Amino acid sequence: MDCGCRTAVLRNTDNTCECRKFSGIRQIRNTTGDAAMSNEYAVEMKGIIKKFGGLIAVNDVNFSVKHGEIHALCGENGAGKSTLMNVLTGRFPASSYKGDILLNGEKVHISSPGDARRHKVTIVHQELELIPELSIAENIFLSDQPTTPTGINWKEIYSRAREILNGFSLNLNVKTKIKYLSVGQQQLVEIAKAIYHGGNVLILDEPTAPLTGREIDFLMEMIEKLRETGISIIYITHRLEEVFRIADRVSVMRDGTMIDTFDVKSISADELVASMVGRKMENLYPDMETTPGDVTLEISDYSVPHPDYPTNIVDHVSMSFRAGEIVGISGLLGAGRTELMSAVVGAYKMKGKGTIKLNGKEVKFRNPSAAIKSGIGYVTEDRKNTGLILGQTIRFNTSLASLDRILKGGIVSPSTEKGIVGELKNRLRIKTESIENAASSLSGGNQQKVVLAKWLATNPSILILDEPTRGVDVGARYEIYTIMKELASQGVTIIMISSDLLEVIGMSDRVYVMYEGKLQGELQKEDINEDTIMRYAAGIA
Repeated sequence: MDCGCRTAVLRNTDNTCECRKFSGIRQIRNTTGDAAMSNEYAVEMKGIIKKFGGLIAVNDVNFSVKHGEIHALCGENGAGKSTLMNVLTGRFPASSYKGDILLNGEKVHISSPGDARRHKVTIVHQELELIPELSIAENIFLSDQPTTPTGINWKEIYSRAREILNGFSLNLNVKTKIKYLSVGQQQLVEIAKAIYHGGNVLILDEPTAPLTGREIDFLMEMIEKLRETGISIIYITHRLEEVFRIADRVSVMRDGTMIDTFDVKSISADELVASMVGRKMENLYPDMETTPGDVTLEISDYSVPHPDYPTNIVDHVSMSFRAGEIVGISGLLGAGRTELMSAVVGAYKMKGKGTIKLNGKEVKFRNPSAAIKSGIGYVTEDRKNTGLILGQTIRFNTSLASLDRILKGGIVSPSTEKGIVGELKNRLRIKTESIENAASSLSGGNQQKVVLAKWLATNPSILILDEPTRGVDVGARYEIYTIMKELASQGVTIIMISSDLLEVIGMSDRVYVMYEGKLQGELQKEDINEDTIMRYAAGIA
């Protein structure tokens, strides 16, 4: 019998609907009791000022969240959103900033993440905080292991972990190490972990960035059900369609200040964008025509073994890419898009089998260095672990893949390096006081720009971008899209793996859609639309 819910796409093999599992969310939450509702606001931040040296990152900000509301927090990269949330969650001790935090009307001092957890404030960061070498179950119960008189109760840990994952429709082996999961799967595990450990205030920082259509729909349903339990949710996102889909109110920050707070029903998308960037934007996608040329990269009958199971994660896929065109690769979480292209350039943990031709000549890249030397750049989806060396400087990260351009007699030429890095910093509008600052000092969106700058510095003939605008604000997205179009107009082959359907539709000349490791279809420009892509992505030919 059909329940009529919006999660019909997640039906089980017995045709029952996954929504029955939502009823377990309240039970799964490991709370000590519902928050008292004696005050209208669950969270009030008053007069918050946070400085880093002489730089004012948050300037006299007031921000409040009501009980049981979904409150979106928007703004460009570097606007101060993450800094404000780091104040709330104790990453910055109370002595390091000015202002007050009130929870349910009572003033509190939060000086560490532990303090925040004790006050029932939980955050899922944009940069995930799971331990790669530990299993899913170990990560979920890392600070809360069930024990017996003789030690850790592994039977209970695995049993409860399975229950938690089932509650969020995650069909994963709880003994699998985190490092073997895709970024999207890690994100869902992180969210499930946060919800399990409970909290009256849940902060989600770009929660759908690594997810695709079906997974986003499911997450939206989860969040709405959480709101019904009385949780207050602070939802940080650059995807404005999500703001209008799920949020009750939205606050906008710009240059460290709070611009305004709006009832979502009272503001349009254009007005919200204008508030974020300080100007009106006519079009998100550059109106620039590209002209496809000769085939530069051809992949034929290509397969990649699954790292854990005796099957293929990419199964006999064939694709071709031309100079001067932007080709999107779409599909749901686990479709094999990233595994395909990373295996092609020799960067995946499992080697692919099949034929790769570069400009008509058969090649096999045994490692990324060989691909780089052949003119291929790869903007990874995971900037934290594979895109950047966070402890190193912006200068170091930007020039890392293009040493052949800056070496003179085997020694780095500082003037050449600074010239290249400085030009790319300005071109991509990377917000930093100095290219000598560590990459870790940047916001997530500006870190993404540094990853892009690194590959632009190599002057690639083929540029693969895996989730190129993940965590990037609307203004910076336009800048990245413009660069992509400009590169294509110069004859560069652009391959874009993206979970953002609007991005795929708005930027692609052609689109390949994958489903469970197989190529489900190819769409020409005139046939690219959301309905067709989603049908292919769901395995409906």
